[in-house]
Amino acid sequence: MLIERPPKLFRKLFPGVLFRMPDSGMLPGTVYLTFDDGPIPEATPWVLEVLDRFDIKATFFMVGDNARRYPELVDKVKKAGHKIANHSFHHIRGLHINKQDYMSDVELCEEITETKLFRPPHGYMTPSQLKALKRKYKIVMFDLVTRDYSKRVNAEVVVRNIKKYSRDGSIIVFHDSLKSIEKLKIALPDSLSYLQERGFRFGLL
Repeated sequence: MLIERPPKLFRKLFPGVLFRMPDSGMLPGTVYLTFDDGPIPEATPWVLEVLDRFDIKATFFMVGDNARRYPELVDKVKKAGHKIANHSFHHIRGLHINKQDYMSDVELCEEITETKLFRPPHGYMTPSQLKALKRKYKIVMFDLVTRDYSKRVNAEVVVRNIKKYSRDGSIIVFHDSLKSIEKLKIALPDSLSYLQERGFRFGLL
């Protein structure tokens, strides 16, 4: 649970950062799908097809270098009505880089994605990085991490995480990446079917 739903103590480390959207006031509520680390031809087109089949929109936190290499996929995401967001240019770890270089990498991604919506790779920023980021960006973290990227987790566990932790306002993290795609082929349709059957609505950040 410490990974799937970040505890309150972890959330307090990042004041002013969005972990969960406000309650919609409707049951069971609204969830917000996000996909990290793309776009790549091995995963993103398939994810878009599934989202289109379910008539759901999502937010794609793109790695700038991938967006630079595959501009046609960026356009495809936009044309499908999804939102594009910044996930840094090189998918950098905040703990391993100084504030100036970190911000330069994020700003380089912004030049391609043209968005002020940002999610830190690996879900962490240093205090100085957080302070600098908040001056320029709306920072989005997560309320539910599916763990679709983990070698220790299979598709059934990903779906189980969706069933256990989804709630009104949840910002849910999937990945359109090589690490996740084989599990997503089972887990994404099953997860979306479950959420729709339960009556959840789907919002855009």
